[in-house]
Amino acid sequence: MNTIFSYTFLKQQYRNRIFLVAFFLFFWLFQSALSQAQTFPTRVVDMVVPYAAGGSADVLGRVIAQEMGKFLGQSVVVELKPGAGGNVGAQYIAKSARADGHNFLFASVSLATSVSLSKLNFDPRVDLVPIAGVATIPSLMVVSNDSPYKNIKDLVVAAKNKQAQITYGSSGNNTGSHLVGELFAEAAGIVATHVPYKGSGAVYIDLIPQRVSVLFDVMGSALPQLQGGKVRALAITSLQRSQSLPDILTVAEQGYPGFSFGTWFGFFAPKNTPAFAVKKLEQAVLHAINTDSVKERLESVGAVLIPGPGPAFGEWYKLDVERWAKMVRLGKLQPTD
Repeated sequence: MNTIFSYTFLKQQYRNRIFLVAFFLFFWLFQSALSQAQTFPTRVVDMVVPYAAGGSADVLGRVIAQEMGKFLGQSVVVELKPGAGGNVGAQYIAKSARADGHNFLFASVSLATSVSLSKLNFDPRVDLVPIAGVATIPSLMVVSNDSPYKNIKDLVVAAKNKQAQITYGSSGNNTGSHLVGELFAEAAGIVATHVPYKGSGAVYIDLIPQRVSVLFDVMGSALPQLQGGKVRALAITSLQRSQSLPDILTVAEQGYPGFSFGTWFGFFAPKNTPAFAVKKLEQAVLHAINTDSVKERLESVGAVLIPGPGPAFGEWYKLDVERWAKMVRLGKLQPTD
């Protein structure tokens, strides 16, 4: 009887010790996570912009980065990793960057289109975590100031009568400037040859002397060129005219009802990034886009806000992926790889 009692007692003692060890381990992990959450970030934060210098993502990203840095108490440094229409930088964040919150991606519409149009070595829907959405920005349809085309009709007539071979430049395959060109050519019923570049800035070198016919450039990067007097805007791709450029007609107003296109921007982190880091970055983004400097920048380029908080932005992103996938299934767009 004593032996049975002793065995039962020891067994209970063992269970108690296991419980205490588990409790203290859980408590230690909780305290450690809480401490990390309170001190994050602990060093400089890298914002990877997967597009060329001088483009809208670069310009807008730097304004947001400055305000995020103030909120986080650490510098947010913009690191350009252009290539493959944004996929080089996106793959770096998805596959190579440390998932500790100190590396994140400032993505654009190509992160949604490339799922259906490119052969990727990663799946952004699985390998990336949405942090926050920013806005969608319309494009300006621009030609050289010396171009004979004064409006969309002039360009379409020239294309249909085969008076000229219409070419359009872009920032690269599957970027917004490429896709809006494809959508417009289909809507207008014309043939337009796509000429991809490494960034919209490089297109202007050929657009101004008319080696390229037209460019659909995000309003943010098109404005300086327009204000410089070397290019002329034939249209804007938003449904309504821009308050800052009220004299520029929309594509819809010029014979293509319902035509609308915008290039969106938002933030993503590598998967397995701690939830506290994602949340802190989300708070920093939402703070930044409500500061005067960022709001003024967005308003000046006709931006329309998209869902900001991470979960809502994530759902919005998935719907955009499906929108482009449907266009591929319907034959309206063809994979580029």
